Amino acid sequence: MNSLNVKLDSLITSQTRVKLLLKFFLNPESRSYLRELADEFGESTNSVRVELNRLSEAGLLNSFDEGRTKVYRANTSHPLFPEIHSMVRKFTGIDQLIPQVLSKLGDIHSAYIVGDYARGMDSGIIDLVLVGEVDKAYLQNLIDKVEPMLHRKIRFLTLSEDELEKFKATLKLDEAIELWSSGRGE
Repeated sequence: MNSLNVKLDSLITSQTRVKLLLKFFLNPESRSYLRELADEFGESTNSVRVELNRLSEAGLLNSFDEGRTKVYRANTSHPLFPEIHSMVRKFTGIDQLIPQVLSKLGDIHSAYIVGDYARGMDSGIIDLVLVGEVDKAYLQNLIDKVEPMLHRKIRFLTLSEDELEKFKATLKLDEAIELWSSGRGE
C-alpha cells in the first residue's frame, strides 16, 4: 500500500468520513442524500448522519432541500477545498494518471474517469475513457507499470470523437471527471 493511503487512513480514522470525502471531493459535482449514502456505503443512516453533520458544521459540505429531502455536496468555496480535493485525488491515485499515462500517449483529445470513481466511490477499479488516436499496446504497457503504484486496477476504453458522441449518454459523461482536454489548453 502506498504511503499516502496509510497516512490518510490513520489521519482520518472514521471510515464513513473517508467514504464521504471520497464521494464529495473526488468529483465535486457529486450530490447525494442521507439514505442514498447509507445504502451505497452499506452503513446505518445514523452513522452517515453523524459524519454528514460534522462535515457540514465544519463548512466542508453544503446542504439544501429538494422537496422533503436534504441533499449534500462539497462546498467548493471552502478555503480547504483545493487541498482536500488534491488529497483525495492522491489517495485514489488519480493524480498520477495524468503525468504518468496521458502525457506519453500521442494524439489524445480528451480523457475522462467514469464509473465508480466519477461517482466518488473507491471501488479499486479506475475506468478511464480516452478520446483520440491511442497506441493501445503502449497504453497497456504504461498502465501495467502504474497499477502497482496505485494499488488499483485501471480499465480503459479508447474512442474516436464520433464514437464519443454516440456513447456519451451510455458513459454518463455528465457524471465523469474530465482529466484532460485539448480544448482546455493543457
